[in-house]
Amino acid sequence: MAEINNFIKTIMQNDLDSGKVDKIATRFPPEPNAYLHIGHARAIITNFELAKAFNGTTNLRFDDTNPAKEDKEFVDGIIEDLAWLGYKPTNVFYGSDYFDATYEKAILLIKKGLAYVDDLSQEEMSKYRGTLTEPGKNSPCRDRSIEENLKLFEEMKNGKYPDGAKTLRAKIDMAHPNINMRDPAMYRILHINHHRQGTKWCIYPMYDFAHPLQDSFEGITHSLCSLEYDNHRILYDWFIEKCEMKHIPHQYEFGRLNITNTIMSKRYLRALVDAKKVSGYDDPRMPTLCGLRRRGFTADSIRNFILATGLSRVNSTVESDALDEELRNDLKLKALRPNAIINPLKVIIDNYPEGQVEYMDCPNNQENEELGSRKISFSKEVYIEREDFIEEKPNKKWKRLALGVEVRLMHAYFITATSVEKDELGNITCVHATYDPETKSGTGFDARKPNGNIHYVDAKTAIPAEFRLFEPLMVPDTEENKDLDFMEKLNPNSIEIKKGFVEESLKNTQPLEHFQFIRNGYYVTDKDSTDKELVFNRTCGLKSSFKM
Repeated sequence: MAEINNFIKTIMQNDLDSGKVDKIATRFPPEPNAYLHIGHARAIITNFELAKAFNGTTNLRFDDTNPAKEDKEFVDGIIEDLAWLGYKPTNVFYGSDYFDATYEKAILLIKKGLAYVDDLSQEEMSKYRGTLTEPGKNSPCRDRSIEENLKLFEEMKNGKYPDGAKTLRAKIDMAHPNINMRDPAMYRILHINHHRQGTKWCIYPMYDFAHPLQDSFEGITHSLCSLEYDNHRILYDWFIEKCEMKHIPHQYEFGRLNITNTIMSKRYLRALVDAKKVSGYDDPRMPTLCGLRRRGFTADSIRNFILATGLSRVNSTVESDALDEELRNDLKLKALRPNAIINPLKVIIDNYPEGQVEYMDCPNNQENEELGSRKISFSKEVYIEREDFIEEKPNKKWKRLALGVEVRLMHAYFITATSVEKDELGNITCVHATYDPETKSGTGFDARKPNGNIHYVDAKTAIPAEFRLFEPLMVPDTEENKDLDFMEKLNPNSIEIKKGFVEESLKNTQPLEHFQFIRNGYYVTDKDSTDKELVFNRTCGLKSSFKM
């Protein structure tokens, strides 16, 4: 795995060298309102790898301050994704663990005259806020007394008011050039059951207020977030200072990662699931970590992809082929290489003895002898890829089977095509051939050179299989479609299903087992496999022109 090296690592090293911190402590704070996607992988890997580089700690903290959107399903999914990526948090916390302590800090700000209860609606607050070029104006409630604010805030907590009736706001500066400092909301009223707290609370802290306090409570030293929170850092520091936090964490921002033809919005991904455009969050076309896992991407390939993209203070876009390349690099020497026929064409070897079956020695991975070998069967009828046969050889470059042309069936014998059978529409349904028994693989026969090597699956022992071939969910952006809704940019050809066969060595394959199917690409066994038919997802092809 590539070594992590970026500007935040330099900051951490300097902080340790100067004595500013004694030990590095980071955190990954996801909202349990969706499944994690490949964009979240950058935050996960950055936090865990940076802390690990300095023998530090990383907490998993669920930001469960908005119960309207949270679900235990997402909590479990996030924990599973982290474990799959290979990361074990030092601690697992929930933002709701700190609700009592956070409430006490809100009381402190009210007593210091730095927070007040506001009656303005959300729409009215937005109007009062001003714009980037015009200052905001004070709420009529801004000058309430400390005593009245304490009373109203307690009444909010006790459930006296309906949702949206009142808000607790920080009292900072409605003319501040940074809009985030214009009396931001700290608490809102939500009469809704919390997945861990039940009905104990009907007021919930806003992210900008709760997050810095949670970092401080946990002793986080470097609070890493995406660049969109850059102009929130001043508010982060304000809450830490005014709440008189004993431990002072610091926020650092890095650029978001975008990938071509990939949806990186939790809202859009949820919309795809709700509209049944995909089979679920783990649909192999989805950029969710569970979808990528089911598609066949390995944890190592994703970690290496994220580290290879680097980390900077600007948002970046990477070609989706880069992830495919990391998968190939990871599995090249790890994956078994069995035979699979995705678009089958039957070949009958007329001069092969009826009922006879032979077993040939075959390496599991020609580039890694440590993976050993297996036996593959050969008999009178075999399947080859339909694209490996043409009736008349078109030119010298054609290195596959044609009538009157001899090829080697990989690890078996030379065969020569002699005739074809066709249906009423003229489609080839079967090829007849003869074999040369003197040309068995491994005997050292070299009297003549065949017109290429093609793989096969023995029809007698072949296992029926479904192959799911995927393309990006989104079509590339163009001038013509740039104004279309994202649902109108969905690729109608994002999945293609083929029916074929695999060799018998795969009969006991289990979900998430990886293979490099000879000449076809990298595949993984899908959970939809049954005793009657195996199902494989294509992760990516064998080659790409992409260069990192």
